[in-house]
Amino acid sequence: MKIENLRDKTNFSSPLGVGGSLSISITKSMLTTDGKTNLVVCAEIQDNELLCLFGHSGAGKTTLLRLLAGLTKPDKGRIVFNDTVWFDSEKKINLPPQERNVGYMFQDYALFPNMTVEENISFGQKEKNKDEVNKLLELFDLQILRNQHPAKLSGGQKQRVALARALAAKPNVLLLDEPLSALDYEMRLALQHEIRKAHELLNTITIMVSHDLQEVFHLASSVILLKNGMVINEGKPADVFSKNYTQNYYSFP
Repeated sequence: MKIENLRDKTNFSSPLGVGGSLSISITKSMLTTDGKTNLVVCAEIQDNELLCLFGHSGAGKTTLLRLLAGLTKPDKGRIVFNDTVWFDSEKKINLPPQERNVGYMFQDYALFPNMTVEENISFGQKEKNKDEVNKLLELFDLQILRNQHPAKLSGGQKQRVALARALAAKPNVLLLDEPLSALDYEMRLALQHEIRKAHELLNTITIMVSHDLQEVFHLASSVILLKNGMVINEGKPADVFSKNYTQNYYSFP
């Protein structure tokens, strides 16, 4: 099914996301296994980009997601979505997570164990709408699992529930923290399609942490390469991961 037809089929009462651009210029001190370092990121992320953050553990990928979500506060700088300032250290602006309208899918999915699949998805809604929950259940092929609890689900099924719950909030920016890392290779390949589906339905910005080059090339429209808190390359995957990137990446101090 083409994604345009899929959007027509869903017919949500309001768009799942509001298009826009995201401007980031922040500094944050981090404590890693190699000691203290600073995460320094300046980036302009355009509407409808699916951006992958790539780099070793401790490079600052998850920290950046938390800064964008409002779960961690930068030391200084600015974060702006469209004309809304999420963070400005000079003006002492720091919007709480609920005012940023960000969907955050954690690495372990963070589903509520005492809730059914349907209840987990409904929990993500700001305004309860059972029809829209039913549409999300259908889109992610979860109808027959609607009354199951997370303990009874496979890793792939949990991932689909977490994506549906994130979309239920109709976020302006979707943040995915290594959403496929806990799955085996075949399942990872199969569920990349679900991430692409979620991004296209959202029709705004998706930022995803990944350690998998194949995953990056399959999904990303752009990539930021991080090392020791610094952006050492950014752009389209084919440009960032040129034949010389390995040498440059591992030789960077």
